[in-house]
Amino acid sequence: MLKISKSLTLQSLTCTEFQILNYYKMVDHAPEKLQGKYQAMVVCLILGIGGLVSWNSMLTIADYYYQVFPAYHPSRVLPLIYQPFAVATIAILAYHESKINTRKRILIGYSLFTISTFLLIVLDFTTKGHGGLGPYIGLCTIVASFGIADATVKGGLIGDLSLMCPEIMQSLMAGSALAGGLTTALRLITKAVFEKSNDSLRKGAMIFLAISTFIELLCVILYAYIFPKLPIVKYYRSKAASEGSKTVAADLAAAGIQNQADLTNYDSKNQRLSKKELLLQNIDHAVNLFLIYALTLSIFPGFLYENTGQHGLGTWYALILVAVYNFWDLVGRYLPLVKWLNVENRKALTIVVLSRYLLVPAFYFTAKYGDKGWMIMLISVLGLTTGHLTVCIITIAPKGYMGPEKNALGNLLVTFILGGALTGISLGWLWLVGKKNAL
Repeated sequence: MLKISKSLTLQSLTCTEFQILNYYKMVDHAPEKLQGKYQAMVVCLILGIGGLVSWNSMLTIADYYYQVFPAYHPSRVLPLIYQPFAVATIAILAYHESKINTRKRILIGYSLFTISTFLLIVLDFTTKGHGGLGPYIGLCTIVASFGIADATVKGGLIGDLSLMCPEIMQSLMAGSALAGGLTTALRLITKAVFEKSNDSLRKGAMIFLAISTFIELLCVILYAYIFPKLPIVKYYRSKAASEGSKTVAADLAAAGIQNQADLTNYDSKNQRLSKKELLLQNIDHAVNLFLIYALTLSIFPGFLYENTGQHGLGTWYALILVAVYNFWDLVGRYLPLVKWLNVENRKALTIVVLSRYLLVPAFYFTAKYGDKGWMIMLISVLGLTTGHLTVCIITIAPKGYMGPEKNALGNLLVTFILGGALTGISLGWLWLVGKKNAL
């Protein structure tokens, strides 16, 4: 470890020594108000939107894909293709997280999102909006690439932001929910504008995908050139490097901070907890996240499109339910900013997570006997609790760990989120049991 003599004067320091001295001052004395915090929160909000906007656009324009591929259950089949690729990718990346360049990982993920979203537009123009098995296979292939991109970005970002203050992580989580809210709002607007025109659903869908492509490209630019240069981000990444984290080296280099390997004062190989130890210490958080997304994805969005029956709202009904879910999901992700609503008691979190499963019979009987008012209330509860519980768990889990451990834990938690989502989507097919013309 490099040592700097206290007797050195400011004038006698070389540039490298001066940088190192400032680095140690920064690590040992974290200022209460680091510059760039709110800019970092805004950037992470946009990055959160980019992490889900393409996929949410596909879910929101599901009515268009039902028109093009009426026999293929798009809202159920496409997520079932998406999630296995996401789970397999995050499992591999989580296992090797300590050796992976986080900067390259996240940039590759957003670039893959950008290319894949643009390819959806190309596919639609090539086939002229016609269905069939060939175009559907092409659609499914692009959806698989979305799953790979999601795991690449989500695990990398949550692991990276676990190194920083909870407000930055919360902004990322809020951005994920805002992606759904934005896409739903745009879908309602485009449906109203183009409702009486020819190919109304197709026009709206193409506008969606074009906007999504732009947002993904914006995320590439923001993460590559803006985010790593913010003072608060440089501070937390430098602190993580001092604790033995190797995954931040490329980001620090992009911010102009070199030779981090020489600055570490932490023997990571001997002191950091293994992934197994981290998982055992946080098994309740991991299982809770799994259960949250298993329940949510068993209902949203497939149940809303295929099991809510016919109503006076017609084709607007499913869209309104999706909009309601996304709105309350967003509200739930901001609730932990209110101190007394930020649940940190682990037993309380587990009780609330398990109690959500009462929503299963509630949705079943409401779809069969209730009216749309009760359904809107239930979907509001589903969205609110999904967002609130996710942020509570994700922000409290990394507390008390060193930099390398926070990154590893973040990746492990994302693995359980995606695993729960895959399980929920698979279980969602059970809603079709006993339904006429289900297949």
